[in-house]
Formats: sequence, C-alpha cells, structure tokens
Amino acid sequence: MTLGDVAAAATSGGPALSPVVDIVIPVHNEEIDLEPCVRGLLGHLTTGMPYSFQITVADNASTDATLEIANRLAAEIPSVRVVHLPEKGRGRALRTVWSSSNAAVLVYMDVDLSTDLAALLPLIAPLVSGHSDLAIGTRLHRGSRIVRGAKREFISRSYNLMLRHTLSTGFSDAQCGFKAIRREVAEHLLPLVRDNEWFFDTELLVLAERSGLRIHEVPVDWIDDPDSRVHVVDTAKADLSGIARLARAFATGKLPVNDLRALLGRTPLEPATPGVPAGLTRQLVRFGVIGVFSTLAYLLLFLLLHNRLGAQGANALTLLITAIVNTALNRRFTFGVTGRQRRTRHQLQGLIVFGFALGVTSGTLAGAHYLNSTPPAAVELTLLVAANAAATLMRFLLLRRWVFRIA
Repeated sequence: MTLGDVAAAATSGGPALSPVVDIVIPVHNEEIDLEPCVRGLLGHLTTGMPYSFQITVADNASTDATLEIANRLAAEIPSVRVVHLPEKGRGRALRTVWSSSNAAVLVYMDVDLSTDLAALLPLIAPLVSGHSDLAIGTRLHRGSRIVRGAKREFISRSYNLMLRHTLSTGFSDAQCGFKAIRREVAEHLLPLVRDNEWFFDTELLVLAERSGLRIHEVPVDWIDDPDSRVHVVDTAKADLSGIARLARAFATGKLPVNDLRALLGRTPLEPATPGVPAGLTRQLVRFGVIGVFSTLAYLLLFLLLHNRLGAQGANALTLLITAIVNTALNRRFTFGVTGRQRRTRHQLQGLIVFGFALGVTSGTLAGAHYLNSTPPAAVELTLLVAANAAATLMRFLLLRRWVFRIA
C-alpha cells in the first residue's frame, strides 16, 4: 500500500493498516508540560486532522514523573503510545521512534507547543500528497509571526546565516522544533545522520537538500518558551563541530549524496552535465586545469595588448575577457551547472569576483610602479603571475561558496 493509498483509506473511512501520521514529542523531565501538551494536541487533531494519527511520547531518560504521566496518558488514550529510552538526546529519540514507526508521515514537535498548531496540517499535507519529501516550520519567513527576545532572535538568524555560507543551505530555519518527513525518505537518510543531540535536525536537512529532495517550508506563529532547557554555549559548540564534520564529509565524498540523489532525488528540470566530479578534490583539479588555460590565455593577451593599452589597460581588458570565459567553463565543467537558467546572474557574479581579482593584480602593479616607475616587462609578468595565483585561490572560493553555492 502506497502513501497515497493509506491517505485515501484514512479519509474515506476504508481500512488503514497503520496511521498516516505519527507525531513524536521528545521529552526529558517534562512532568509539568507533558499532559497539557498531549491533551491540547489531541483536541486539535480530533477536530481538524483529516488523516489517521498517532501521538508518540519519546521519553529520554527522565528522572522525574514524566514517564509515569506518559504511561498513564497512553493507558487512557488509544492513539497515544510511549517509547522510553535510557539515554538522553533529542536526535537519538527521533531516530529511534521514526525508525520503528509504520506511519506514512513522521512528525516532530516540541513539548512546549511554542508553534501554533494551525500550521500542523499545512506541514503534513504536502508530504501526504507526495508534493514534498520533508517539511519544516520556519520562524524566519516574512509571513511568520514570532514573539521572542532579541538574544534568541540574533542567535537563530546568525546560525542559519552561518549554515548558508558554510554548507550552502537553501532552507531558512534549521532549528524550529516543528518538522515532518516521509517514512521512505527517513529510512534512507536516518542511517547517515550521526548526531544524537540538537544538531540532528540540521544534519538531516542538509543531507536531504544535497540529495535533491524537496523541502517544504511553512511560516509559523511562534512564541518563545522562557523556560527552554537548551544550553546555548554547549549547543553552539556542538553545532560548530557538526558543521565542520559535514563540510569535511562533503569535501571528501564520504557521504553518498550522489547515490541518494539518484535513488530519491527529484528529476532535474535541466539535464546535469555528465561526468561532473563530486567533492572538493576533483573540483580543484578541474578548476586548476581551467585556471592553467586561463592563465596562459591571460599572458598571451596581456603581451599582445601591452604596447597599445599600457600595463594597467592591458591587465584590465585581459582579466575581463578571461574572467568571462573562465566563469563559463567552471560553471559547466567544475560545478556542473548547465542550461540558461541563472547564466546571466552567474556571469554578473563572476564579474564581481573579477573586480576583486582586478584589485589584487592592479594593486600589485601599482606597488611595482611605485617602487620603480618603469619596471621591466619580465618583472611585471612575474608579479602578475604571483598576484594571479592569489586571485585564483580567492576566485575558486567565491565561485564555490557564493556564485554556485557549493559547500
């Protein structure tokens, strides 16, 4: 029975072998919030959820009355079940419950119900229909309505900005405790997620995005919980470590994202370039080959134009020509971008990178002429080769991290 069959059976009153939706609430020492959360969620689901559902309380080694309350609720309410784990860790709890659930759509939310439950159906529906593979609540969309302090707002935006510039993420909010995933997708991604704590969400989302899966974002109404148990400093250290680990794994090709893309990813709108290498090392090799070609072309053009335009003019025009060609070649053969989509934008961004390179090389020439008003052509060439080497390294980093957004 497919996901669509399960949903159809649930909405039409036909027999459903398992619930369509399993909503997991990870808890650790939440004896105060647990029962109001479960009863409030149950009331919302009973009146507004068109799919069959199950609520799973995942107790993470609680030392207070949390487990006792959870078991009492499960005994009273047929749609509530309890999974007890002897170790702490939100990621560990989600991995354990999601891996054993037979529901078509797996959901996670925080026990404090900071997120308005009106966003729950918009979160789930695209996964039931097959439109998307994962769904996340986002507090950083212009349509979201958020109540929280300036400190947490700054931390959240800084973290997501850091993800965007280190791992080239496209999703807006990695940390909101309101997410869902299709079970067949989770079966392939969960074994690759190493973190068992707060970085679990981020790692799962990055893997999904790199695998070509569609992530649906739902703007949420969200009110900050002043009694949050998150330790900011410890969490920040773990997040930085997780980001560095993922960056290394992607650079060295240790994560099978290409295999996952072939297995799970959506068909691209434009065909990919055949034989495009994955990983930092192979990209550097192709970038280097193109760089050698560009450098030789640069030197030839510079010598041809030097007498007519002078050193500065020849340098500027030669850099402009080789920059356009270099961007086009790297776009296709180094980073595997084909077709006309964003081609003009990529060239404009490449010209901005060219501007930085021009500053490096022109500054080098200006320094040489400051020390000697008429330096020999051989000296100029030597200095320009060195300056171009530095500019090339900067160019690769900017092309990879900014223009083509590859971590």
